[in-house]
Amino acid sequence: QNEKELQNVVKQQEEKMLQLIDKSGEVTRLKGEISQLKRSLQRAETEAKVLWEEMRGQQPKVDASYVQERVLLRQEVDKLRLLLLEKEDQNLLLSDKH
Repeated sequence: QNEKELQNVVKQQEEKMLQLIDKSGEVTRLKGEISQLKRSLQRAETEAKVLWEEMRGQQPKVDASYVQERVLLRQEVDKLRLLLLEKEDQNLLLSDKH
């Protein structure tokens, strides 16, 4: 009887472990989605900032290629800033583990 109880406990623990692994995978997937959405939001905000700046200081005949170049440059800066933040987060996680 003790052996059966022990087997049941082990089986329940295995099931709980599998559930935790499944949840962990889902959390990882959701974090990836959140990260992707943040990048999309950042791009949209960047474009809005550049366009707003151009409209605010609008001169006659603003060159569209100039505005596009400013948007691309601002996106690059924002992308680099995001990469820096991600690296800092990774470093924090690593330091927490150790």
